[in-house]
Amino acid sequence: MAVVFSSNGAQIIEQLLAASETVTQTRPDELDREYEIEETCNFITRNQFKKIALQFPDELLADSAAVAFRVEQATGSKTYILGDTSYGSCCVDEVAAEHVGADCIIHYGRACLSPSRRLPVMYVFGQRPLDVKQCAASFRQLYPDTQSRVVVLCDVVYSYVLDDLRNILHPEYKHVVFSSICPDRTSFISCYQSEGPSQEKNEKSQCRDSPKSQKLICRFGRQIATEENYHIDDYGMFYLGPESLTLTNFMMSWNKCTFCTFNPITGTGRQDSLNVNKALMKRYYLIERARDAQVVGILVGTLGVADYLSVIDHLKELIRKAGKKSYTFVMGRLNAAKLANFLEVDIYVLVACPENSLLDSSEFYRPVVTVFEMELACNKAREWTGEYITDFGDLLPGACSHVPIPAENPEDDGNYDVSLITGHLRSTHLPQAQPQNDSSCTAVAPRNEMLTVAEPHCSASHLASRSWKGLEQKLGETPVTKAVEGRRGIAIAYEDEVNS
Repeated sequence: MAVVFSSNGAQIIEQLLAASETVTQTRPDELDREYEIEETCNFITRNQFKKIALQFPDELLADSAAVAFRVEQATGSKTYILGDTSYGSCCVDEVAAEHVGADCIIHYGRACLSPSRRLPVMYVFGQRPLDVKQCAASFRQLYPDTQSRVVVLCDVVYSYVLDDLRNILHPEYKHVVFSSICPDRTSFISCYQSEGPSQEKNEKSQCRDSPKSQKLICRFGRQIATEENYHIDDYGMFYLGPESLTLTNFMMSWNKCTFCTFNPITGTGRQDSLNVNKALMKRYYLIERARDAQVVGILVGTLGVADYLSVIDHLKELIRKAGKKSYTFVMGRLNAAKLANFLEVDIYVLVACPENSLLDSSEFYRPVVTVFEMELACNKAREWTGEYITDFGDLLPGACSHVPIPAENPEDDGNYDVSLITGHLRSTHLPQAQPQNDSSCTAVAPRNEMLTVAEPHCSASHLASRSWKGLEQKLGETPVTKAVEGRRGIAIAYEDEVNS
């Protein structure tokens, strides 16, 4: 337990200093190309934006001031630098941008391309170095058969090389399909704001490909145009980029496809050795934990992805109908110490973008599942088929993978099942309200001993009954005193402490 919830303060400081030393500034002569200053300024002036939010990940913050200066000089607009986002830096931080009244957001670096709704967004991915000829040679080695059907995917920071790679491989490989950012990275997000829900529904209607009927597949901000008579599962996947959350998301979503990768950092290609079936079985174990849980914590892991409020409401209703109690938590970036403060919660469900949803909770006091896993645990109409959905928007009513919750019959024996973990009988439906006692009625209700289980304590207010509830204001109870000088120094070495 000490390993999880405690650490050496000096080691943490050393790690932060080491991380800061690895961040280097881009040379001034490469700044315009790396951050696409001209394209950015054209986007701003064309739309007449006056307040611009520039969102940088931690590794690019060293260039933020220089980029902001050049944008202001070229456009005359006011810029605000956004850093240290509350959640994953791959998502657009609309909340921080709205705090300064920004008209749009320029997002730099890696991005999950999750749709947002409130502000127009332009993506500037950057151009990480990649040897195209070396990548093509690795592709030929991994796919010696020139008739192979392969989809080429990439991390967004390597998307600029896809056209060159296509020109090299297409003369030999006629059945290789290259993905593309859909359709234009400046309009991909802003269309959700300008065209409204109808456009969003059209986009989501294409997110699930159907065999032999649909040629264009739009998933995770990318378009894939497969041959009309072939399913996506008939293709292999060739991914450009190092191991990342993006690759994990692809492998879990298209888990029936074989994956090969090319790492631009090492210049090597390989057939990826991740055992997807083993990973899926681990996720299925978490689904069983979710079925056993009585108190569920809904973790808000994004404030920018479209429909995050709708999916939270959907989860609340789903959990309620399953006879469980839910609480909603908003706490920024998650760690084991934060979640360990709520011992009453049996399991957490994370509402986040597809890349950040698959959280490794092995060191957490309670497991953390995805929205899809919670739906599998609570919605009896949805069956486990091996298919995995990481985009929570696909599960909402009206979306392509929505499965309605069936009406419950309290007399149906199917409202109970046996836990595969504990072996105990458990209820899978919302407890019915007990009728009021009527002294004039002498009827006796039959009782089925086999189905008698302890009803879940879904109406108990666990957090309200805690003996300690955090910081309390105690207005009017604390005497007023003059300010006094506090301790000086840092927590691990105050100036008034005597070194032993």
